[in-house]
Amino acid sequence: MVKIDCETVKHSPPSGTRLPTLALWALVFAVTLAAYWPALDAGFIWDDSGHVTRPELRSASGLARIWFEPGATQQYYPLLHSAFWLEHQLWGDRAAGYHLLNVLLHALGACLLGTVLRRLQMPGAWLAAALFAVHPVCVESVAWISEQKNTLFTVLYLGAALAYLRFDAECRRKAYVWATCLFVAAVLTKTVAATLPAALLVVFWWRRGQLTWRADVVPLLPWFAFGLLAGVMTAWVEHTWIGAQGADFALGWPERLLVAGRAPWFYLSKLLWPAPLIFTYPRWEIDAGVAWQYLFPAATLGALVLFWSWRHRQRGPLAAALFFGGSLFPALGFINVYPFIYSYVADHFQYLAMIGILALIAASLIRLPTTWRNGIAASALVALTVLTWRQCGTYRDAETLYKETLRQNPASWMAHNNLAILLVDTGRAAEAIPHYEQALQLRKDYVEAEKNIGFALVTVGRPAEALPHLERAVRLRPTYAEAQNNLGIALMALGRTAEGMAAFRSALQLKPGYAVAHVNLGLALARAGDTAQALACFERAARLDPAYADAELNWGVALRALGRTPEALPHLTRAVQLAPNLGPAHFHLALAFKQLGRETEAASHFQTASDLGFRPPMMR
Repeated sequence: MVKIDCETVKHSPPSGTRLPTLALWALVFAVTLAAYWPALDAGFIWDDSGHVTRPELRSASGLARIWFEPGATQQYYPLLHSAFWLEHQLWGDRAAGYHLLNVLLHALGACLLGTVLRRLQMPGAWLAAALFAVHPVCVESVAWISEQKNTLFTVLYLGAALAYLRFDAECRRKAYVWATCLFVAAVLTKTVAATLPAALLVVFWWRRGQLTWRADVVPLLPWFAFGLLAGVMTAWVEHTWIGAQGADFALGWPERLLVAGRAPWFYLSKLLWPAPLIFTYPRWEIDAGVAWQYLFPAATLGALVLFWSWRHRQRGPLAAALFFGGSLFPALGFINVYPFIYSYVADHFQYLAMIGILALIAASLIRLPTTWRNGIAASALVALTVLTWRQCGTYRDAETLYKETLRQNPASWMAHNNLAILLVDTGRAAEAIPHYEQALQLRKDYVEAEKNIGFALVTVGRPAEALPHLERAVRLRPTYAEAQNNLGIALMALGRTAEGMAAFRSALQLKPGYAVAHVNLGLALARAGDTAQALACFERAARLDPAYADAELNWGVALRALGRTPEALPHLTRAVQLAPNLGPAHFHLALAFKQLGRETEAASHFQTASDLGFRPPMMR
């Protein structure tokens, strides 16, 4: 344990510091809610399903898995996923609750920013807070449920910073303990919080002009150690569980330096001129043999040298640049993170880093004559609020997001693929196929798109055309269980039942817990006349995924086929509860009720099936 010498570290509290008034907090919350009001009506997008707690993790044992089983959640951020776990207990799958909390966390973060900057006697502290609250670059973090990791960790980060500043001023051990607890919580929410101890050293240098080992560095050594450990863990998870490896991430050190030199200028440009803001920006072609690409790192180095030369007169620009670059460091290309497969930059990467630049801008504005200062500040805040309101519309739903992304970045193969998946899921498979084809043109050997277009072609009744795509997907990635499953679907559609069953079994060998493949194997066995074995497959699928309506439906249908209608009834009822708009579930439940002599209930479900557009085969 690090010994803290209070006589050494104690500093006088900043003179003239006062707590922010309730009115300031209320104003920031009001402005933030106004700017982000459209986000409250938004739905789930892209990988939100990987963050909103999955059915198998919603119990107390699931909460334990979140903490002690790497891979149980999309990323090993246990405090974040514990928060999502708690939120699911409160409002389930209703997106509005998640969006409202995200907006409130962002507003709280802005207020804490104003409080921290005021404690540091930074001119324009609350102007910086307001700029952060309504800046449209933040929309990606606030309007996207998955990015609650940003809003939550920033609140904890700034809370830790505020507590540590109190410790630095008063040397109260209780403040140090509180600061450490908040810092650990922030890191367990998102690892970029590990940059906080370095940021604090930058702040102390800015305030005092120098650092001392015993007073400034030693108390932060445990924080550096914990942050380093968390960073190593996150890099391992990104590589092992998320897939940040392979040819797309095979950059040499010259290329990584080019990315690191270019990214800060990109982010700075979006802060100063936030248009266009794109969910997935075009991925740069990084080539160490192209001379002009070295202009970016040269400019970065030149700016740092310039700010260093000014340090005796004005330390603010260098401190802001160091905070900006240091907070961006995990996303500058030195460490592989999965989003680099789509683009080397993203708005949510600079959610924390931007506060250093906004603080510098606000402090500079405050020094202008009053008329100029007020006019510029008011105009900027109004313009940014309007832009944020408009940008929130992009995140209304997944289809809007992908279409807007493609409007601004037609080369986004990810958006083509994801939009096509959405179109298939909503019964528009024919519309999806051109998007899959475009994705395959943009990205060679795109295994996921090969697998997906195969399924879409089967869905529209073209299994013979699907087969080459699925065979190619399996050839490119023999361990891809989902591709094996879709290959089995195509083979079944072509009447090649034995080969289809073999493909489903291959999928299950690769992924034994794959509930969809269990159901498909069961359907193939039922077609081959082995209803008893099919029943076992459906039961297995339902136990693997308790929210899987098709598993319950087919379990019930198989029981009825075996003459066990009373046993079938609860499974068919469960299928209807899980998927009220599933016509076949209502139809087969009606048959079960009819067979049991419950005519009134049978008639009701027959009518519901008909209203949903379902017609039994003989009526088509």
